[in-house]
Amino acid sequence: MRYDIVVLGSGPAGLSAAVAARGRNKSVLVVGNRWQDSPLARAECVDNYLGLPSMTGAELMDRFTRHAEESGASLVTGKVISLMAWEGFHLTVGNELYEGSSLILAPGVVRQAKYPGEMEYLGRGVSYCATCDGMLYRGKPVVVVGRSKDAPREAAYLKELGCQVVYVAAQRPEGLDPAIPFVQANRLEVEGEQTVTGLRADGSLLPCSGIFILREAVAPTDLLPGLETEKGTIRVDRRMATNIPGVFAAGDCTGRPYQYAKAAGEGNVAVHSALAFLAQPQEEPR
Repeated sequence: MRYDIVVLGSGPAGLSAAVAARGRNKSVLVVGNRWQDSPLARAECVDNYLGLPSMTGAELMDRFTRHAEESGASLVTGKVISLMAWEGFHLTVGNELYEGSSLILAPGVVRQAKYPGEMEYLGRGVSYCATCDGMLYRGKPVVVVGRSKDAPREAAYLKELGCQVVYVAAQRPEGLDPAIPFVQANRLEVEGEQTVTGLRADGSLLPCSGIFILREAVAPTDLLPGLETEKGTIRVDRRMATNIPGVFAAGDCTGRPYQYAKAAGEGNVAVHSALAFLAQPQEEPR
């Protein structure tokens, strides 16, 4: 199914966008974490949201989520591991593929430091998606950098494809296939020439052709490399439009203040801008 609007992020900004989209009878898909895992859900008392004083963060997130669900929005729990902007937007979530005609980024603040060499070799041996790129490395040595709960499963998938897998993490994870060699390390550095040639782990070189860095979340700038940022936040105008046609952003990812009311308001604005974009005649694919 192709959705009119796809929203990445299930916090106040993303859910506000979903409700606003459904209010205009647009199909909308929200991809994000469980609301119980939201930072807001851990707040003991939220006293500054208009009309809903003295509520716990869990109560607010439960209300926000139920409102979006009852409006008819489709909610999917998962991590977007790849995104392609071509004749709309094509997203991979786990093993599922979704399509949208416009995109709203509302992931909150994704805090993740890059490893030395990671960005230089992104697409030239460094990947964030085993499902997407695993077949490219069949029969070749690869390293999985496990920074997410599902990383052991992804490592097993690569092994099933025929890759020669080594798993690297600060601690050995539960569920890792005993047949997959494990290396405990904290300081990592990607090395290469034209493409990746190895991963240096606490000073020791692990030769490989590919490195799969599997984090809990992938930053929007990694999913859309051409996305403009400013001081670590997604650059938007007053319409919440980014520099990429059809892509809008809302909430904490656009910068301070980190307030729920601000996030919800930006989500609403982003939807109205997405509606204006969808109403424009779209170029026919060549």
